[in-house]
Amino acid sequence: MRDRRPPRGADDRPHPAANRGDAPDPPTASAQPVIVQRTPDDHLPEKPLDSGVVGRLTVTVERLRRELTVARAEADGRALVELAKGILVERLGYGPADALRQLEDLASQSNLSVLELAADLVNQASHDRIADVAREFLASTGEPSVGVRLRSAETGMLGADDVQAVAQSALEHALRPLGAQAVAIWAANSDQSLTLAGSAGFADEEAIRWRHVPPGVPVPARRALTERGPAVYESLAAAGLPSIGQREFGGGRLAVPAGAGGRITGVLEVCWSGDLPPQSQSLQRQFEALAELCATALESRPAAGDGNGVDPQTADLLELVHGLHDPCLVMRPDVDATGRATDYLILHVNPHFEDFAGRPRSAVVGARLLEAYPLAAEPGGLFEKIEHVLATGESFRSPGMSLSALVDGVPLTTRARVSISRHGTSAVVIWRTEDGTARVASLLQHAQRLGRIGGFEENLHTGEIVWNDTLFDLHGLAPHADPVPLERLPAHAHPDDGHTIGRFLRTLLHHRRPASTAFRLQRADGIARHIRVVAEPVLDADARISAVRGAYQDVSAQHWTEVALAATRDQLAHTEQQAAERNRLALQLQHAIMPPSRGPLDLHDLNVAVRYRPAEKDHLVGGDWYDALALPTGQVLLCVGDVAGHGIEAATGMVALRNALRGLAATGAGPGQLLGWLNTVTHHLTDNVTATTICALYQPRTRALRWARAGHLPPILVRDGRATELPTVSGILLGAIDQADYEEGEIRLEAGDTLMMYTDGLIERRDRSLEQSLHDLLTTAGNADGLTELDRRLDHLLRYSSSDTDDDTCLIGVTVR
Repeated sequence: MRDRRPPRGADDRPHPAANRGDAPDPPTASAQPVIVQRTPDDHLPEKPLDSGVVGRLTVTVERLRRELTVARAEADGRALVELAKGILVERLGYGPADALRQLEDLASQSNLSVLELAADLVNQASHDRIADVAREFLASTGEPSVGVRLRSAETGMLGADDVQAVAQSALEHALRPLGAQAVAIWAANSDQSLTLAGSAGFADEEAIRWRHVPPGVPVPARRALTERGPAVYESLAAAGLPSIGQREFGGGRLAVPAGAGGRITGVLEVCWSGDLPPQSQSLQRQFEALAELCATALESRPAAGDGNGVDPQTADLLELVHGLHDPCLVMRPDVDATGRATDYLILHVNPHFEDFAGRPRSAVVGARLLEAYPLAAEPGGLFEKIEHVLATGESFRSPGMSLSALVDGVPLTTRARVSISRHGTSAVVIWRTEDGTARVASLLQHAQRLGRIGGFEENLHTGEIVWNDTLFDLHGLAPHADPVPLERLPAHAHPDDGHTIGRFLRTLLHHRRPASTAFRLQRADGIARHIRVVAEPVLDADARISAVRGAYQDVSAQHWTEVALAATRDQLAHTEQQAAERNRLALQLQHAIMPPSRGPLDLHDLNVAVRYRPAEKDHLVGGDWYDALALPTGQVLLCVGDVAGHGIEAATGMVALRNALRGLAATGAGPGQLLGWLNTVTHHLTDNVTATTICALYQPRTRALRWARAGHLPPILVRDGRATELPTVSGILLGAIDQADYEEGEIRLEAGDTLMMYTDGLIERRDRSLEQSLHDLLTTAGNADGLTELDRRLDHLLRYSSSDTDDDTCLIGVTVR
């Protein structure tokens, strides 16, 4: 959470003399000059502070304020120091690091601060005012060039406290613009081993795994040390060499020796996930310059074995806690001028450390106890326990101690088993939480991030507004920008949503009731987001509203999903309407050609009846068809067919085949020849239509029946109360191939015989085979022989058919008189 307060008063501003270089303190011998600005408060005697909770927190706040003042002073004077270094580089031919050392030496000899000497050098070189020269220099640089980028990296690297910070500065300022994703700085030890002195871009676990490389391991840094020159790999994965980040960054890899004056102290290793950039001469010089800066950092690094700036005893302690399986912190007192501990610096946390507030280990290491856990200053809290242990040497153990932290401004408390012991001047704190508070805190943060939810609280009396990080991102604001008060919310919303927001604010502030609404947020970058805000009033003891707290949620994705879903619904309704209309037309066409029932028809000595049962569902309108027609040749055409598919395409295909067969039958050809011609018509003159059919020709004079079939079920003959299938003749379905031959069968009918032709919708079942369904049909047809009327026989077959596929059914019955 960020606390946005009213602007600072005059007493909080840096003293004007600081910008004129009037600070009398000489520079330190560190690699980066510390430019100190004094404030009026520096001349006042220090007030005695309360030793309780308020006093401890006050000391922490004052120290952070002083550090902030120093940081601002460094930022204000850094550009001027960079100008002076550039002058030394140009006039004397120094490198960036040598120019800085020369500037420090000259300042020390002249008894001036580095800032004062830099101002004198710039004035002498430009013969103009400092501000004008600085402005012209910055204007002339334009986009960050190679020199400006390296100088920014140099400033950050030389001002870093340790090699880890050097690696981060090098990656941020110099290497990311070149496409690199990670960097490692190796320190070369006397036993030919390598120590990871600093890294950036890698996971914490990866850096811990590669903290030490024994002698003889063929890593890229080893080759750079052996050959005393850059080791270049187009692809680390292809080279097959082990190194830090080899799984995540298996692309290009470059290792450059880091040293000065012929002495190599380490290696700079740069990692890419993709291809290695072309190694031009200019680019090689950039890497060599960065390696030189890394060598400077490695030279100032404490010798191996002293625990990175701590005493050997503490270094051994860090190795010890590294192997513990419980979360562990190592702290060192942070004392003031009187020797009193005002806070405790968290030197180290082991790999098993899990912050119960859900923060990563990197956010805890290097912080003070009261910065990371302000609520530890409570009476009887962790601060007092550590203070007692260091003062008396008596270890502290508690089976259930309350630990508290602030998560987005909300106090989070957990119970833990805590152990505190003294080791030299350091305190070791081990805790094991008894519940899932750490996991809950982490889940809360991830839920806010994934749900795009930002919390806020606004004090209506003081105007203080607290936002969490997500809320700044939702509003498109920089993390240091001022939050938007509720009263100014309409100015940041779409004009059409002003009335909605006004009603929300009236409910919340006037009626003092919880309220929620949705509106369109107009961000400064031109992006519009759909936001839902929910808030509640906070009442004081007198039932007066004192603050408002709530949350914003970005529901843009949900909004556009609903818009797309509504459009899809409309399109689906239109498509369904079109489909219903097509099916209605297909059904009308089918009924116009083939009525569902057709009474007995006398064709010579035949009594013909037809039944057509459409599918129960309208969208399953099929292509079943039948025909019974007396031909000019004196024969009677009997046929049944089934076009594959459903809908208007099947219905139109059925009409085309039925009419084509009628025309072909007038030629007097036999049923086999008719089906051969019909197959050619189906294959060439229709659009991807296939069908099954059976075609029969009856000669009244001889009572001979000739038939042929194209993949269709054979007819059934009922004679003397017994139903049988006619002999099967071969024939492929219509439309499958270009040319096909169809075998014919012939039988002589007798008076009283009944012939039935049907489509598969009469017998198809999902739970039984076709043979079993045919057997059931023969049984049902034989039992219906006792019915004298043909219509009743057909109705009996439809009523007792075992079909369950909801397909349309066509049935034609013929009785010989």
